[in-house]
Amino acid sequence: MRRRKILVIGYGNPGRLDDGLGPACAEQIEALGLPGVSVDADYQLNVEHAAAAARHDVVVFADASVDGEAPFSFTPLAPAAEIGFTSHSVAPAAVLAVARTLFDSGVQGFALGIRGYRFNEFGEALSRRARQNLSAAVGFLDEIIRGDRFGEFAGGAESDVPEEPRVVIDVTRADMN
Repeated sequence: MRRRKILVIGYGNPGRLDDGLGPACAEQIEALGLPGVSVDADYQLNVEHAAAAARHDVVVFADASVDGEAPFSFTPLAPAAEIGFTSHSVAPAAVLAVARTLFDSGVQGFALGIRGYRFNEFGEALSRRARQNLSAAVGFLDEIIRGDRFGEFAGGAESDVPEEPRVVIDVTRADMN
């Protein structure tokens, strides 16, 4: 059986304390050296991530959660019915929709929301509780990657997939300059 190709994209701003949980997760997953796993970290998602996602079987979008379940949540994603984005950021479901629409990809998507607590200050340190939640999330992700257990969490996300998503682009005056 062919090993599935998995992409972990950690996104957030490490300069805003716990908002750096996504990139920290990506860094820790990369350090594990798991076979078949690619890792990317960025401040935010953009349309270019769809091309990377399309080259994989599974993509996990890891981000900090302001008010989510502690220590983390892990939920399946379906491609968005409407692809709305600015030139600056794209939602995970929109990344999946672009991957499907432009690259004919059936990549499975999951959101890993790691609970954070401190966001309203500048600094490059995670809070103690956020570090604990990160450790739990990385351990969980390591376990499901090694055991190829994504199917246990897929739920019915694929049943909500639209045939062709509607594209909405929000261009601001700043984008035009």
